[in-house]
Amino acid sequence: MLDISPATKIDTALAKLEKVFASGDIDAAVNLFQADCYWRDLVTFTWNLKTLEGHEQIRDMLTSQLAAIKPSNFVQDSKEAASEAGGVTEGWFEFETDVARGYGHIRLKEGLIWTLLTTMTELKGHEEPKGFRRPMGAEHGHDRNRRTWKEKQETEAAELGYTIQPYVVIVGGGQGGIALGARLRQLGVPTIIIEKNQRPGDSWRKRYKSLCLHDPVWYDHLPYIPFPENWPVFTPKDKVGDWLEMYTRVMELNYWGSTTAKSAQYDEATGEWTVVVERDGKEVVLKPKQLVLATGMSGKANVPKFEGQDIFKGEQQHSSQHPGPDAYAGRQVVVIGSNNSAHDICAALWEAGADVTMLQRSSTHIVKSDSLMEIGLGDLYSERAVQSGMTTRKADLIFASLPYRIMHEFQIPIYNKIREQDADFYQALEKAGFMLDFGDDDSGLFMKYLRRGSGYYIDVGACDLVIDGSIKLKSGVDVSHLTENAVVLKDGTELPADLIVYATGYGSMNGWAADLISREVADKVGKCWGLGSNTTKDPGPWEGEQRNMWKPTRQEALWFHGGNLHQSRHYSQYLSLQLKARQAGIDTPVYGLIEPHHLS
Repeated sequence: MLDISPATKIDTALAKLEKVFASGDIDAAVNLFQADCYWRDLVTFTWNLKTLEGHEQIRDMLTSQLAAIKPSNFVQDSKEAASEAGGVTEGWFEFETDVARGYGHIRLKEGLIWTLLTTMTELKGHEEPKGFRRPMGAEHGHDRNRRTWKEKQETEAAELGYTIQPYVVIVGGGQGGIALGARLRQLGVPTIIIEKNQRPGDSWRKRYKSLCLHDPVWYDHLPYIPFPENWPVFTPKDKVGDWLEMYTRVMELNYWGSTTAKSAQYDEATGEWTVVVERDGKEVVLKPKQLVLATGMSGKANVPKFEGQDIFKGEQQHSSQHPGPDAYAGRQVVVIGSNNSAHDICAALWEAGADVTMLQRSSTHIVKSDSLMEIGLGDLYSERAVQSGMTTRKADLIFASLPYRIMHEFQIPIYNKIREQDADFYQALEKAGFMLDFGDDDSGLFMKYLRRGSGYYIDVGACDLVIDGSIKLKSGVDVSHLTENAVVLKDGTELPADLIVYATGYGSMNGWAADLISREVADKVGKCWGLGSNTTKDPGPWEGEQRNMWKPTRQEALWFHGGNLHQSRHYSQYLSLQLKARQAGIDTPVYGLIEPHHLS
């Protein structure tokens, strides 16, 4: 029997897909998939971000969408070699729908589709002006009415939001809003970004001085302009801020700094928002068709309520307001929390000479930065990966191709290896009294982040201070109350304090919607973030995608955008295409809009 190459297997599978889609034979299409199968679609088939699990879900989606979507021209990507390992054949392909071009990834087992990823790359007739379509810039020839690039920019800045209305208003000018604004600019969608801080990047500059990115540079590129090859692996916060400010100017974004969004109301009859903002001390009324809340993956600061907070004579701060350690040398500080911010703040306070105690109320996942880079990220986001030919786009798509339902199965071996490699480190932490976990199913950092966005620390040095007692640790007990000068725990322990830092995280993003729009709209949308995995702080039911993120919500024309730099980069593409399609009047039949769950 002749051996069939991986490329031939992929070609055969794609040809079968093409045939059944063209004929409209949905049963035949479903039978191309294994019984245990997953199809993750990013906009192309569903105008949604949706993962279909099993035959029945795929059949239901195709019954709803196939006739309108008209998929065709499934062709293996000749620049990406198909591969085979462990009985799984993998390949990349291009395809089209009636209105868009797409790119995908496929995994086969025994000739049947196990996982399928389909993503939208561009809308036909609305392609980005790049390559042969790039703008000329200079206008050659002669024209007495010629306007320079600068004059055009100044005119646009003066008119947009006043005499000309934006199609999209983005509330939040951090990396999420900036990345999305850049995508929309390239698609010709008039957009204003609203930011309460004065300058792009101030949301980073105003944090505690030791803050830096815990993700490595290869994971954190923004769209269109990657970091230079000599950029540091871990970017300090002020350098991040400067990059965002530079990026905003170079990408020609309409960025309204020192502007506060005061209210927003949607008119169902006109399909239009009324967004009231205060800019430079004056009220401005904007009338966009689409409103995006890009306030980070987190919502409002979560400050716990304890008896005695009103009588405590020292300072109390949420970690987001903590200015840094300089004023607290020689003073007693209690940091409530044990995740990233708590560790960073404790370490900086110790360096400044403060007497600092970390109060750990529940277990925390710890992974050493070096181990995460080597074992967790190295194949996709590292210099090693770059040298082997890995691109940012390909790495993003490989990560996206793993359905959330089974992603933990790929993560557990990684964290088992890390736990074995760093056994002495974990033993020392536990000996110091630190409560460790690796997630509910031992799947580690990424699943914790995707499920709940909290409960972990990427160790860049603070753990050594916990281990040797430089950072005092009190774990496994909660706060009873505060006195005038101490935090009193439920076991009777008193922790004297001049400063209490609440490193207690954030609520759901729909909390911003409640404040800006209404509680009714926030409840109509439901909680943002989380997969519905029924693990700690991620209650079911199972969604299979991040709740309400980067996709249509139950509130017409309201969108949520956020996450880390990787997610801001990757998912801004799909959100921008959804917004552009609506601006262009393209029919966008949304399949599988989620039901709201867990109102906050």
